[in-house]
Amino acid sequence: MKSLESKAVFLNKDKIRSRFIYHSMKRLFDIVAATCGIIVLSPLMIIIAVLIKAEDHGSIFYKQIRVGKNGKTFKMYKFRSMFVNADQMLAELKEQNDVDGPMFKMKDDPRVTKIGHFIRKHSLDELPQFFNVLKGDMSLVGPRPPLPSEVAEYSEYDKQRLFVIPGCTGLWQATERNEVGFTEMVQLDIEYIQKANLFFDLWIIWKTVEVIIKPNSSY
Repeated sequence: MKSLESKAVFLNKDKIRSRFIYHSMKRLFDIVAATCGIIVLSPLMIIIAVLIKAEDHGSIFYKQIRVGKNGKTFKMYKFRSMFVNADQMLAELKEQNDVDGPMFKMKDDPRVTKIGHFIRKHSLDELPQFFNVLKGDMSLVGPRPPLPSEVAEYSEYDKQRLFVIPGCTGLWQATERNEVGFTEMVQLDIEYIQKANLFFDLWIIWKTVEVIIKPNSSY
């Protein structure tokens, strides 16, 4: 993978850590908003759960090990949008990856179920991550948490994504989504970390709501 390290400015990790007021307010907002989200959206989540179960009688939720802040791993929750044996099928599809770098994305992924296509398009498969937010593994806004296999291929520049708590949504999801590749995604994440404040977080959440209502290039 071609790295941007030669022309990139590296973030000051100590400066990021020292933003105690922002991080405390962000955590409080996460707890309140995630709790409200679970309560308000529980009818929708029940409907999605029933539809997933009815389609193939498989598990409703999908748990996957992801990498969070400072390389700490955790279990991330999602509504299952793929067939039960999707992980075993991945090796056969690697050559059909639609993006460059250590990240797999395929527009017409044959592993996705019928209900999976809909909930992925509208980002509804991510709703169970409210529980990850309550646990403190994730924030509402931040870089998306990568797989351990992806992090193994990261350059030092790419690893800056791990300086902060990962998010349910971020600048990449709310703007470019699948219109850009891995390199551009990292640039957007680092831009977010540089500019992060509560107003910027609220703007990203608002843009994410717009994407849920009127999907962009998500798949």
